[in-house]
Amino acid sequence: MTKEENEKRLAYLKSIVARLPEKPGSYQYYDKDHTIIYVGKAKNLKSRVSSYFHAEVDRLKTKVLVSKIWDISYTVVNTEEDALLLENSLIKKYNPRYNVLLKDGKTYPSICVTNEYLPRIFNTRTINKKWGTYYGPYSHVGTMYAVLGLIKELYRPRTCRQPITKEGVETGKYKVCLDYHIKRCGGPCIGKQTYDDYQRNIAQAREILKGNTRKVLRELKEEMQQLAEELRFEEAEEIKRKYIALDTFVSKSEVVSHTINNVDVFSITSDEKIAYINYIHVSNGSINQSFTIEYKKKLNESDEELLQLGIVELRARLGSTSKEVVVPFDINVEMEGVRYTVPKQGDKKTLLDLSVMNGRQYKFDRLKQAEKLNPEQKQTRLMKELQEKLQLPKLPYQIECFDNSNISGTDAVAACVVFKAMKPSKKDYKHYNIKTVSGPDDYASMKEVVRRRYNRLLEEGQPLPDLIVADGGKGQMEVIREVIQDELGLDVPIAGLAKDSRHRTNELLYGFPPIVIGLKTDSELFHVLTRLQDEVHRFAITFHRDKRSKHALHSELDDIKGIGPKTRNQLMKQLKSVKRIKAADIETLTKIIGNNKAHIVYDYFNPKREE
Repeated sequence: MTKEENEKRLAYLKSIVARLPEKPGSYQYYDKDHTIIYVGKAKNLKSRVSSYFHAEVDRLKTKVLVSKIWDISYTVVNTEEDALLLENSLIKKYNPRYNVLLKDGKTYPSICVTNEYLPRIFNTRTINKKWGTYYGPYSHVGTMYAVLGLIKELYRPRTCRQPITKEGVETGKYKVCLDYHIKRCGGPCIGKQTYDDYQRNIAQAREILKGNTRKVLRELKEEMQQLAEELRFEEAEEIKRKYIALDTFVSKSEVVSHTINNVDVFSITSDEKIAYINYIHVSNGSINQSFTIEYKKKLNESDEELLQLGIVELRARLGSTSKEVVVPFDINVEMEGVRYTVPKQGDKKTLLDLSVMNGRQYKFDRLKQAEKLNPEQKQTRLMKELQEKLQLPKLPYQIECFDNSNISGTDAVAACVVFKAMKPSKKDYKHYNIKTVSGPDDYASMKEVVRRRYNRLLEEGQPLPDLIVADGGKGQMEVIREVIQDELGLDVPIAGLAKDSRHRTNELLYGFPPIVIGLKTDSELFHVLTRLQDEVHRFAITFHRDKRSKHALHSELDDIKGIGPKTRNQLMKQLKSVKRIKAADIETLTKIIGNNKAHIVYDYFNPKREE
């Protein structure tokens, strides 16, 4: 597009903006092919749309959107609520390129009560409203099965799929199935359970699915008392069994005071790219619906904008008619007959916290699912998290950690382990024998090893690490800094892992002077850093043990020039000890290892005395 064409395009768009009414409504942006690329809503159409064409707009994504606009249309409505409803409808219809993308991670199951003569109750993921009434969806499958199990225990609805009619029952067309014989069905198909009784059970089951459990409890209690007054004790006992089962279920599912009835709860959990909106419906103090949707952001939409869309979408999808909506912050869009509540404490705050927890759990589950399909995504996330925590200039792809190992200064060794992309790179591990330090001086040993390690990398032109981690606190960090920065003049970030009194890693240190970096000890990143520390311990100690073992197995036979391991083993096998080898005469040694080697061994242990 030439400069002249762009100026002509902008002049045309601004002429449309100048004619826009100052009323609520929805606006649509079109590209060069007259395809809708963005749908928005506004309390004041003229004010909102003109803001896109101000020179001071600095958001890159918004500038990109404006550069693609070739035409604008709009629809005027009576209220901002209508504008929000229209916006949501148009976004779902046209799926514009620059609008948030509504994503459902999966199809949640619902419970269906069929429209048959003798209704069935079952769970399904397929919604076809001409077959029956659907309750749900249930984001937690365990909750759904708990409700189904309760209904089957209380009311024993039929499970057979054969179409049953009134005429068929009256003419004895059907036969009972196994469920009747094992008392899982009352046999309504053959008239063993009356039609009215069966329908009464289904009606109560519907109330339970709606969350009106206390209403059902009241009805059961009244029925039980009535039967007892009529001396129908066996029937009263059966009703009592149902009452106890339902009351037990309610006591487990009740989360707040039962005075909270028919309330919607919404919360939002978002990051740079995706927002997760959780919905909870509460009836009589019990949660009977919970659902989470996610929006993929396109233009850095605010949490308030997304929550407005989410409220409209979820209330429409789940058929909510609640007059009170609990939200985490004030919503500017007024909805007819709906009161917004932002709780600070009490039962409603408990519900809001529960909704937030569900939203975060959904985000975590989705993240885990994505990382399972693409393991590199998890590694990148952890590297980015560490980069943000330490304010590093680049991703810490290669991390190196050092550790010393000695016993009272003997057989002193050190180890260096390398993690790449948050995973051990064992082919890059190095171990070192301490050469210039005598005695147990950990700081001096660390200086020697770090100096040797990075001098060699510089000489060979190999890449330096993105982060060095000291296995220790401030002292070890300072020793490494002296070598890296003061001696070698390198700019490599240095962190430290400090331990508590019980020798457990509990702090991540960074900077000079070092400060504690806020990091939860149960987080994934902390577990990776702890694994790095454990790995360098293991590698250093294993090398140290190997060196001590070789030293312990050394004997005088190893110092005899001309005698190798094979000869040494032959002598030890026959004579059992170095002491007996020393005392052996030349004939005995000759029989075991031959004349030449026998004289070498004999002369070593029996040097000729000078006269």
